[in-house]
Amino acid sequence: AGEALQRIISTLANKNDEIQNFIDTLHHTLKGVQENSSNILSELDEEFDSLYSILDEVKESMINCIKQEQARKSQELQSQISQCNNALENSEELLEFATRSLDIKEPEEFSKYVCVYHRVTMASAFRLSLKPKVSDNMTHLMVDFSQERQMLQTLKFLPVPKAPEIDPVECLVADNSVTVAWRMPEEDNKIDHFILEHRKTNFDGLPRVKDERCWEIIDNIKGTEYTLSGLKFDSKYMNFRVRACNKAVAGEYSDPVTLETKALNFNLDNSSSHLNLKVEDTCVEWDPTGGKGQESKIKGKENKGRSGTPSPKRTSVGSRPPAVRGSRDRFTGESYTVLGDTAIESGQHYWEVKAQKDCKSYSVGVAYKTLGKFDQLGKTNTSWCIHVNNWLQNTFAAKHNNKVKALDVTVPEKIGVFCDFDGGQLSFYDANSKQLLYSFKTKFTQPVLPGFMVWCGGLSLSTGMQVPSAVRTLQKSENGMTGSASSLNNVVTQ
Repeated sequence: AGEALQRIISTLANKNDEIQNFIDTLHHTLKGVQENSSNILSELDEEFDSLYSILDEVKESMINCIKQEQARKSQELQSQISQCNNALENSEELLEFATRSLDIKEPEEFSKYVCVYHRVTMASAFRLSLKPKVSDNMTHLMVDFSQERQMLQTLKFLPVPKAPEIDPVECLVADNSVTVAWRMPEEDNKIDHFILEHRKTNFDGLPRVKDERCWEIIDNIKGTEYTLSGLKFDSKYMNFRVRACNKAVAGEYSDPVTLETKALNFNLDNSSSHLNLKVEDTCVEWDPTGGKGQESKIKGKENKGRSGTPSPKRTSVGSRPPAVRGSRDRFTGESYTVLGDTAIESGQHYWEVKAQKDCKSYSVGVAYKTLGKFDQLGKTNTSWCIHVNNWLQNTFAAKHNNKVKALDVTVPEKIGVFCDFDGGQLSFYDANSKQLLYSFKTKFTQPVLPGFMVWCGGLSLSTGMQVPSAVRTLQKSENGMTGSASSLNNVVTQ
């Protein structure tokens, strides 16, 4: 009864959390409605003001056209009136002169008026056009805005694309990439592009309003699928939503989809690392001056001719600095070791390690939490690793329980580490080509921690990575290159 009550209490608490998140979402949406309505009203005022401005400009232009036409016709008619008045005045004078010439009886006197005929014949009234150059018709400047009025009466809000639908079945999460696929609920040939938004979260289910990261935007997607690659999966999930856009406006968001992006994330544990290692999150570098203030006096012969950089094999036990208490004893002596801060207790995990070009010696592997503070990786039955040595002689080997297996392969630029805790397998790969370097077969009886040793150089880690598809495929077909922990027992001890 107590267990049943505890379950129902836990279920109710989770439901209350969902309800609270929904209330937060509603408040956020309500605030968005108010803000967006205010913005839309402002934009509507601006659009109508723009229309009014255009109408005023067109009206002013048309008025000017009418006035210019009125002035042109008036000028033409005034000019004709003036010409006619002048011609009429001249004709009246000529008529009076010609009439008087008809009353002359004396031949000699009449001969003086012989030019009268010629003057009458050439009178300007005969050359004058009595047709108006322009008419009083102004109908060519009349307007009929009935169609425009009908068009204005049909003004309405923009057609908004419907919300797309993300298909979780078609979405793919693999190789630290996410492919998101969606479709439109109905065909819309006016869609110009899509906008995809995404963000990381540690909450399953509907996206939360509070305590979440901002949405990241990918614009101008022409298709109905998009792949985000090269991601670091440092959160359990990712939220995705998409909206369609036509040439004018963006539509509603799709219902958000949450995809799982879980991967192993860890930093290096600075609290237990060797004092000669400078540790910062996912980087470790050899520092021969580290912890000088806490070290015991070192005999001069131990450092003779070595410029303060003792080799991993020849460092005196007497030079070990005192342990600093953290989550465990700090590594000391010749164990230039640093562990990851996150234990692996189940599942399959993958991370990558890159060494500095001039690094003289380093190891990469895993170890139980019980690894002693003086223990080196691969020299006990509680740790497994591959070791690269570029000091005095170049060697590349797998190590476990103080047994060594030389590897006849080229040391890669970056090493990929695959740990299948439940399957009892630890494999190392060329991170670029995914070529298998070596595999340990064992049975892990305790949680393991990523482990690293470095001397005279540095290492950088890449975490938050999924197990690559190529590695999963290789795991299924792994063959004679596979070694085992037990096989190292027959190898000569180093």
